[in-house]
Amino acid sequence: MNLTVSEEKPLVKYQDRRYVGTKETLAYVLFDVSKSFNIDLYAERFVFDVLKIDLSLLAVVNFINTIWDVINDTFTGAIVDKTRTRIGKFKPYLIAFAIPGTIGTCIYWMMPLFFPDGNPMNAAKFFVWLFLALAREGAGTFRDVAATGLLATITPNPIERTSLITKANLFSGMFGEQIPEILMGLLIDLINHKVINITLKATYVFMGVFTALVSGAFALFFFVVAHERVPQSVKPPSIKEGFISIIHNKPILLVTLSEFLGAFTINSGMNNYYIDVLGSASIKNIVGVPGFFITFFSYSYVAWARKHFSTKLLWIVSGSWGDFLMMIVFFLGSIGGIGPGGLYTKPKAMIPIIMCQETLFTFVMGIRRVLPQEIFNEAMDYCEWKTGYRTEGMTTTAKGLATKLVRTVSGTLKPILMKGFGYDLTAGFGKQTYKTKYYLFAMCTVIPFITGSLSIIPKLFYDLSGEKRNRMYDELFAQRLAKQKTISEQQKNAPIANSPAEIEE
Repeated sequence: MNLTVSEEKPLVKYQDRRYVGTKETLAYVLFDVSKSFNIDLYAERFVFDVLKIDLSLLAVVNFINTIWDVINDTFTGAIVDKTRTRIGKFKPYLIAFAIPGTIGTCIYWMMPLFFPDGNPMNAAKFFVWLFLALAREGAGTFRDVAATGLLATITPNPIERTSLITKANLFSGMFGEQIPEILMGLLIDLINHKVINITLKATYVFMGVFTALVSGAFALFFFVVAHERVPQSVKPPSIKEGFISIIHNKPILLVTLSEFLGAFTINSGMNNYYIDVLGSASIKNIVGVPGFFITFFSYSYVAWARKHFSTKLLWIVSGSWGDFLMMIVFFLGSIGGIGPGGLYTKPKAMIPIIMCQETLFTFVMGIRRVLPQEIFNEAMDYCEWKTGYRTEGMTTTAKGLATKLVRTVSGTLKPILMKGFGYDLTAGFGKQTYKTKYYLFAMCTVIPFITGSLSIIPKLFYDLSGEKRNRMYDELFAQRLAKQKTISEQQKNAPIANSPAEIEE
């Protein structure tokens, strides 16, 4: 298995052609900002500390919602793949669900206003939360499938596509996409330590609604101005053809298998450790300071790495490097035992240790953020190359189906495990037992490494690199020209009929 093969030579037929203009590029960046301009990092703490839903009931919600997610996935992808309109295959769903999705997110964060009693066993709160989870999941599936497809078809030039993904990730960090979660962590600390006289409930409601409105506006702007430039087949693929294309798509099968095995990962999250063990949510911001600057630098060598190393090697290293470093953090933090003498309980010891881990991790951040999206985009190009049509909708949902089945178990198991090792919602800030604290530490360091390590195996067999990849794009160039000619002739004969968005000349 050659891990260092040169990824690509210049694609002459594409390299000098720019399809996406300045306005659309800006919108692309703002859409990337919208995906992380939120306080979702603290969504679990919101449920634990403010909304207060019993962990057993939360497990039931997670189980039912994941089953529903699997069910709606089975028809969402097929519906999207059969869509043909004058504005494209994906844009109708993105525009239609943009405002309802934003409203649903606002209601999510406003739930404590509707149920202010804080009773973890409140039946009405449980059923409203369940209904809201199901509604958001259904709408979110259409949006996620359509957004993935739009990003894969915004340009037929793979070099420009990689450049767009890199720019979006780089500039979205500069535009302050992480400001809400940094501010939220600081506010949580100030409130928990009684430095400011503001309630957690008011803080979560305001920050949640504000970020939902801003990110919703950014996303809608992109959905309106973006164009689909990779022509779809004139005749939509049947459901059978869609499944066949997935089965014969080796890159997607490997990605799916890797994500399936990775779904067995159990992780309670660093936020619970920072707040319940080290006593401060802002530690996340402190340990990330040195790596913040390296993150931006890491994007500068993404293109270089793509040219000099195979996708296989980059995929393995960028996906596993962070978990490997966390295993080291676990062994260092375990010095001194489980009790009060353990280093894992001491901020003065753990902050430098985790800071080193975060700093080393950020050296692969650019590759980690760009590569997975490009692997999916290239897999869709591979499908078009082999079959003549694209199945972004069915592939997206099928790819996640097996993973979600596993997460039905792991998502249900996580709150049960937390309750099993003694996590108490009523204990109060910093008052969990040392046994519980140590399990929280283990569940965000060594346990994710152990439970997720099998996901590396499928990556070893990825081979869409070098000569094979170059040949695919050379032949796709000719196929797309022929397809666009057919579409143009049909439009002349039937000017009112629906058709895919045209490639810009």
